[in-house]
Amino acid sequence: MYYNDQKLLTPFVYSFMCLLAVSLFFLKCSPKITTYDPPIEEPQDFSASGKDSVSNRWWEAFDDPELNRLMDSSFSHNMNLIRIWYQLQEARSMRKIQSTFLLPDIEGSARTAISRPQPDFAGGENTQIGVSANYEIDLWGRIRAGVQAEDFRLQASYFDYQTAAMTLSSQIATTWFQLITAKKQLNLAQEQIAVNEKIIKLIKVRFGSDQIKGVDILRQQQLVEEAKNQKLIYETDLAMLKNQLAVLTGVPPQNFSITAQDSLPSLPSHPQTGLPLELVRRRPDIKRAYNELLAADRDMAVAVRNKFPRLSFNLSGQTRSNTYPELFNDWAYTLGANLVAPLLYWGRLRAEVDRAEAVKNQQLYNYGQSILVAFQEVENALVQEKKQAERLTVIDKRITMAKNVQKQLQIEYINGFIEYLDILISLDEQQRLEREKIQLQQQLFESRIALYRALAGNFDLDYENETQAVNQNINEQ
Repeated sequence: MYYNDQKLLTPFVYSFMCLLAVSLFFLKCSPKITTYDPPIEEPQDFSASGKDSVSNRWWEAFDDPELNRLMDSSFSHNMNLIRIWYQLQEARSMRKIQSTFLLPDIEGSARTAISRPQPDFAGGENTQIGVSANYEIDLWGRIRAGVQAEDFRLQASYFDYQTAAMTLSSQIATTWFQLITAKKQLNLAQEQIAVNEKIIKLIKVRFGSDQIKGVDILRQQQLVEEAKNQKLIYETDLAMLKNQLAVLTGVPPQNFSITAQDSLPSLPSHPQTGLPLELVRRRPDIKRAYNELLAADRDMAVAVRNKFPRLSFNLSGQTRSNTYPELFNDWAYTLGANLVAPLLYWGRLRAEVDRAEAVKNQQLYNYGQSILVAFQEVENALVQEKKQAERLTVIDKRITMAKNVQKQLQIEYINGFIEYLDILISLDEQQRLEREKIQLQQQLFESRIALYRALAGNFDLDYENETQAVNQNINEQ
């Protein structure tokens, strides 16, 4: 159809609005979103629970200002976390790209040609301007389903960012308490060196009065060297843990300086584990898996609707003139429709549906596995903390007994009833138990960190305001 008019906008805009009205009518054909239950048995309550609720900023329960400072610094400067933040921005852009397919593509064109006079030909200018709009009517909701898939992937990317932040928080807390433990072990090693060297001096005095064998001095010297070896190990651990904290907080290790405390803080009271289904709704990694499942479901909807006919429209307007003043006087408009239906694709479209369905089922069981792993992490942390607390009670008794044995052996040695080797073995055992106790205390804190990590949900970050705005925009779609 061709129209001549001096005004460009009236027929063009009228036709364009008609196309939009048709598209809004067919939006009702968009496929409905399916909700899924996890493919697991109904979970029972967790094996243990405390009374204190778990804060999303769980590390604040340790009441350690330096740990809080490290956390804030890492959330702002950790390179891996920032990298994942830009993955979220990438997902935002992908969602924006997909949403534009719901709108018409509008293009403009212009061309000018100048011909010089030739024999038997007239010269002059020829200028042409055109505007076109191409639009596919979303008859069956195929395009809309694609947009919804990107919505869910954007949500999944957001929860992936939150999961990375949760993992980073546990790494910071664990490394910080390992640093404190290494310093405490270093102090203990220095104390043990001093004790062992003092004993050597006493032994040498008795050796001078022929009350002790020379081999006893050598044996005690071995214990001194073992304590010095332990000191070197803890000095190395201390330096490496500082370097690890530097990288986690986004600082070059050579620029990083921090002073660890001499002892671990008091362990907070046991937190509430809550109901298993509350954990499913709270943990960002589980919510990420669920949104990946919903995205796969939308991809399957797209694959199914690729088998249906497609209807598209093209609206264009052009004007041409040999002079610029007359360029906009006459316009020609064209409105065309195109209906395409797949007839014989040799099973390719059906295979694509089967593939999309297989991916959806993969994501369904990945969602179920994520829930099972979350439950496992909670139960593991509970049993580890319980048994490590019991081991600490046992090792306290063993240290007390080792000290009593050491005192009794010293009395018997002075009275000449035993060899010094018995005292040496007892002293070595006592010092080993003292080092093991410190390590067990650290493991107890790691179990509590794992429990907090398994129970906690999202928390505010420096980028959170922008992220919440993204989240709100998704939910409004």
